[in-house]
Amino acid sequence: MWSLHSVDQEPENLDGQIEALQAAGAEKIFSEKESGAKTDRKALAKAIASLNEGDVLVVTRLDRLARSTLDLLQTLDALNKRGAGFKAIKDAWADTTTPHGKLMLTVLGGIGEFERTLILSRTHEGRVRAKANGVKFGRKPKLSHFQQAEALERLAKGDTQTAVARTFGVDQTTISSLANKETGAGKSRPRFRSR
Repeated sequence: MWSLHSVDQEPENLDGQIEALQAAGAEKIFSEKESGAKTDRKALAKAIASLNEGDVLVVTRLDRLARSTLDLLQTLDALNKRGAGFKAIKDAWADTTTPHGKLMLTVLGGIGEFERTLILSRTHEGRVRAKANGVKFGRKPKLSHFQQAEALERLAKGDTQTAVARTFGVDQTTISSLANKETGAGKSRPRFRSR
């Protein structure tokens, strides 16, 4: 058995975690200084990488491993791919080494998938509503409407794209895109050349 515990706790709580893991038969203990809320955890990655077929990753509680359903499911998937099991000492239902635990985690996986689908659906609906209300997505334009009009006017008078770009402190491609957008919109403007 391999185990992981978090050290963002008081020393007496930390000692209690280590004792519980040793009592559960942990052969190697990985200490994690990062919170379970973080997803980029080096000790967890190291613990998972060291697991072999038939090994079991043990934690004292689920919140030592993950703080979200999605994070938990991704971690469990990584363990499953290595042929390893998982067990949370204080959450008896979270034990992939037993049929009941496997069933509970399968149900949890289904709920997580349903949750992801709902989030995607709500996000899409929100974007549609925002667009209908005039919200524009994407990067903010580098030039204001006034600056764009002035740049187009200067280009129409014969200034080069490079000179206009230098004036506004933008790249020449910004001015080129503005000119192309203006001529592509069907407006009768002369073609601009850059130097």
